[in-house]
Amino acid sequence: MKRVVVVGAGFGGLQAIADLDRILRGDRGIEILLISDQNYLLFTPLLPQIASSYTDPRHIVQAVREIRGRRRFRFRRDVVCFVDAPNRRLVLESGWIEYDSLILAPGSRTDYFHTPGARENTWDYKSLQNAVELRERIIDLCEHADHTEDPSERRSMLTFVVVGGGYTGIELITEMRDFLFRYAARTYRGIQASEIRLLVLEATQDLLRGVGPKLAAHARKRLDVEGIEIRTSSRVTRVFEGAVEINGSETIATDTVIWTAGVRASELIESLPGPHDRIGRALVNAHLELEGYPEIFVVGDSAAAVTAPEAPRVAPVAIEQGRVAARNVRHLWRGEPLESFAYEAQGMLVSLGMNYAVVNIAGIKVSGYFAWLFWNAVHLYKLVGLKKQLQVAGDWALGLIFPRDAAIVRSPRRCKLCGTAGKV
Repeated sequence: MKRVVVVGAGFGGLQAIADLDRILRGDRGIEILLISDQNYLLFTPLLPQIASSYTDPRHIVQAVREIRGRRRFRFRRDVVCFVDAPNRRLVLESGWIEYDSLILAPGSRTDYFHTPGARENTWDYKSLQNAVELRERIIDLCEHADHTEDPSERRSMLTFVVVGGGYTGIELITEMRDFLFRYAARTYRGIQASEIRLLVLEATQDLLRGVGPKLAAHARKRLDVEGIEIRTSSRVTRVFEGAVEINGSETIATDTVIWTAGVRASELIESLPGPHDRIGRALVNAHLELEGYPEIFVVGDSAAAVTAPEAPRVAPVAIEQGRVAARNVRHLWRGEPLESFAYEAQGMLVSLGMNYAVVNIAGIKVSGYFAWLFWNAVHLYKLVGLKKQLQVAGDWALGLIFPRDAAIVRSPRRCKLCGTAGKV
């Protein structure tokens, strides 16, 4: 029996496994296996809304076995430690498994660009756990700032810095603004809106690359109006506990620095044989095959295809690559010509908080309230399953009527001196 294995339950991996199940359905001599260390798909476009308590965390994840339904592919929750490419086998945390064809879609990890103190003193924002922890960090700081009398300490508590002016960074800072200004400043009697400082640091001169210069400039003006400081050409050179250094000279006191500045290929991908690009992605040919190993395909954030080396690391690209890789597995086994991956920009949608967004679709550029409605409609449509669509739509409807939820649901850390609960 032949076995095709897909690694990773993100957008690219799940699209690949679903297409493999469909196109190989009639061949019972083939085993189709999905391996991932998480048993769910995370709908990352809505991840910033977790930090603002606008959407419930469980509503943007869908269990793999629910997505599978009646499809015949098998799912195994495990960690892939190493790809033994010459022997066509995967070394897992629980053992090893052989494959005839392999599609790798393990996603990416945060790139700190060797910035001193960044890994230790910043908050990552790539996983559901990161989002929940940041949400409770924000609330916890509001709880303490509400009764802190020292002005400098309060200022540091209420200064939030996001490193990176890309889509994630901008959507995150605007969601945080909605929570802090629309809810915290009105609910916490000891906090004034004027005391809250939100700052985005972008190392390059460009903000929101991909939406176009006009929409990016419009978005920047909108953020200025909303009281969010945007500083381009501002490279973070060091992060301390309680401060961030900019361009090697200026220091800003802050208790919270969130890192969204860049991503790097996973360690699994970086350990693969063959050439890699500057961020560790495997360089693959037009068919998404790894050099020297035509049975291995790499997709999503892990792949740098020669036909589209600068394709953005977004869900639509991963999904299309997953489709191409799945079809090429079948072509490879049948001795047919393989298909090539070609990137076609589908547009960009960026939310700027409640009631406002910028959209660039097929050259049509729109901003404002109707763009925000379109942003909501598109993301609601792309959620997997009617249940999740209804849950998220319900969250949004309730968020328009009722205050945000500010309950801290995890146990606070304990003070080392007295053993009582302290701030995060």
